Amino acid sequence: MSKQPVLNAMLLETVVSRDPPNTDLVSECMEYSLMAGGKRVRPVLCLAAAEMFAASKEEAEEAALPTAIALEMIHTMSLMHDDLPSMDNDDLRRGKPTSHVKYGEDLAILAGDGLLSTSFQWIAEKTPQDKVDPSKILDVIARVSGCVGAKGLVGGQVLDLLCEGKRGKRDVTVDDLKWIHTHKTAALLVASVACGAILGGANEEEVEACEKFALNIGLAFQVADDILDVTGTTEDLGKTAAKDLDADKTTYPKLLGLDGARAEAVRLTEEAKGFMEPFGDRAIPLLALADYIIDRKN
Repeated sequence: MSKQPVLNAMLLETVVSRDPPNTDLVSECMEYSLMAGGKRVRPVLCLAAAEMFAASKEEAEEAALPTAIALEMIHTMSLMHDDLPSMDNDDLRRGKPTSHVKYGEDLAILAGDGLLSTSFQWIAEKTPQDKVDPSKILDVIARVSGCVGAKGLVGGQVLDLLCEGKRGKRDVTVDDLKWIHTHKTAALLVASVACGAILGGANEEEVEACEKFALNIGLAFQVADDILDVTGTTEDLGKTAAKDLDADKTTYPKLLGLDGARAEAVRLTEEAKGFMEPFGDRAIPLLALADYIIDRKN
């Protein structure tokens, strides 16, 4: 993705040690996970949505880049916490030892918290108030914080633990699985696209269309992830393959079969694209990202 150099440069800026030497270690741990690689899907979605509505790409980037960066910090935090021994207990992420393996569980938790708190500071301080109405900045902060909480990442992870057996195994339906990933996976993607649209100047109806697009894309992203867990190798994925199968976790292939899961990913993506039809050629970057999400190999 061509925006990665710009994104990576600013991401690196967010984890500079602010009070050396006291903050050196936590900054190092934050940087280790944040700069370990990754596709930067969420910030790219945010910027692409902003570009649909802004007068120019330059204006879109100026308005939305701080939020795009914050979204990637939150995503990285969620991976750091998801990998913990008390959660999924993964020792490999993006082809490298996970944060708690390298730095210890205590520091991985604290560094993840550091990324989360810094993300909101970044939106508040770095979004140019002479270019973006402060009410829009407040709206973005509210949306981003909402996608992390009980009706976002946290809530989805809790139900995921319940269904996996961490807190007492329960029978899992397709509706349960959809609720989990609407919140655990899709919520941050919805925030990415909606916030980008808001910062680019979209009206309420346009933001709603973007949210519907992103919800479907978020679910398709998870279906594709579940498929890759079954079909991919550890080398290709950069994380332990067949981890969900070994943990007896309920996934889309487990409930729908592999062919059924593939069909569901295609259905969700095509439905998502339908919400972009009113925007014509302006939506081409988002449509390309939708195809990339289900066609990716890791």
